[in-house]
Amino acid sequence: MIITRRAFTAALSLTGLSLLAGLSPLRLISSAMAQSASDVAKPVSLPDMALGPANASVTITEFASMTCPHCAAFNETVFPKIKSEYIDTGKIRYIFREFPLDIKAAAGSMLSRCIAKDDAAKYFAVTDMLFRQQNDWVMKDTAASLSRIGKQAGLSQQQVDDCLKDQSLLDKIAADQKYASEVLKVDSTPTFFINGEKIKGETSFDEFDKKIKSLLKS
Repeated sequence: MIITRRAFTAALSLTGLSLLAGLSPLRLISSAMAQSASDVAKPVSLPDMALGPANASVTITEFASMTCPHCAAFNETVFPKIKSEYIDTGKIRYIFREFPLDIKAAAGSMLSRCIAKDDAAKYFAVTDMLFRQQNDWVMKDTAASLSRIGKQAGLSQQQVDDCLKDQSLLDKIAADQKYASEVLKVDSTPTFFINGEKIKGETSFDEFDKKIKSLLKS
């Protein structure tokens, strides 16, 4: 699944783009469960961005699109509570994986990867910023807005341009999304897996809290 540079550049110049057929997972059939927890645990093309101990008994894996308003709402209202209660205390591991629903979401994910490199904490911080400023960079001039965010994070204009022209990085994001679609049956965002169990849609902290506590006790 290769996204051409022409399509990518053209898409970034539009403000009303909602879906790009090459990246859209909406045509896929959903499934209540992943094939197995090991399928979820497997990173495909890109290294996982994760917080919390690698040997934690509970792992939450989130698949999100940077242009998804439900993902942004979850990031603002629920994730900070999970982080404070369970990640920062070393009780669980939390993995964030890109599942772009459109080319603008792919561009946001690319920028997060380029800014953070291998620093997971920095990646989560940049991703949080992109979610909080979602309306600004998605609905307005996406290329200019992402350039501004990239420069605020310490990149030069040339580094931002090189990042958003990195076909190899875009291909890896697309390959990981394809794996999530075909193997894990992810077909919407946000989608979560808690030790392999699939939970679709925006979910309250109370629901996560109940599930995490039951797994920690088992």
